[in-house]
Amino acid sequence: MLPKPPPREAAPGFLFLPPYRIQGISIAGEQVTLQVPELDLGFDIGSCPRSALPSKHLAISHGHMDHIGALAYFCSQRRFQGMGTATLVCDKRIAPDIHALMEGVSRLERQRTPYEIIALEENERFEIKNNLYLQGFAVEHTAPSFAFTVIERRTKLLEELVGLPQEKLRELKARGQEITRELFIPLLTYIADTEPGAHLIRPEVLQSRIVICECTFFDAEHRSRARIGKHMHVEDIAEWLGVLEAQHLVLHHISRRTHMASARARLQELLSDEQMARVHLLMDHRANKARYEAQLAEAQRAQGTQD
Repeated sequence: MLPKPPPREAAPGFLFLPPYRIQGISIAGEQVTLQVPELDLGFDIGSCPRSALPSKHLAISHGHMDHIGALAYFCSQRRFQGMGTATLVCDKRIAPDIHALMEGVSRLERQRTPYEIIALEENERFEIKNNLYLQGFAVEHTAPSFAFTVIERRTKLLEELVGLPQEKLRELKARGQEITRELFIPLLTYIADTEPGAHLIRPEVLQSRIVICECTFFDAEHRSRARIGKHMHVEDIAEWLGVLEAQHLVLHHISRRTHMASARARLQELLSDEQMARVHLLMDHRANKARYEAQLAEAQRAQGTQD
């Protein structure tokens, strides 16, 4: 009797939520590796497919192996592929442990892989691109864990100066008068393993256009398991959506024991049609493929109209 072929590896999930691509693999307990290519930013590195390597900055939520298992390989491969030194952004509480991990790998390899760590205090911001900042804040999990919000800094003309001619504005500025004010716009929030808490209703979370959040448990009888492991349950998501302003909520970290069709059916039981339209399952390949094909068709129709 012929042996069975090896199991196929999980395919990456993909969503185009303009202007960002959200892509990667997220399976609870196995691997979490996500990228937002337009931001040159990755979140966690439980595995390291080639698509993860271009991320100039890697935000690490916490030290569990499904979120950090391929960290040393990521740093090594970026150098090997000529992509430069990896910049790791993390909670200051775990920075010494990451250094220790990388030091152990260096001893094993008998060579040193360069990397840079940006260790953030609670609510501290780090500029990842011009006027784009990554802000970290603590969430509740079984290990020290951070979530991250990408925030855009904008300047806006003071309301009382709107309508003045450019010559007058230049004159006021030359005198040293402030003519603009700063705005900080939350664009995207990434939340890895966490239990519900006040961190989910922070203003920058509620106001983010896109929120990527774990949801590990879907069965009604698994609420106690979610609490023990400090994870999100789908019923927590349903309650949270009552105040969350996000245009898109991407759920990830679903375990293999939950079939995507069952997850969708459970969401439909709990959510309104309007809420359901905002929620996406990162690893729901069938639904996400259909959505992207519809986006392509719409783009082609729009192009045809312009032509």
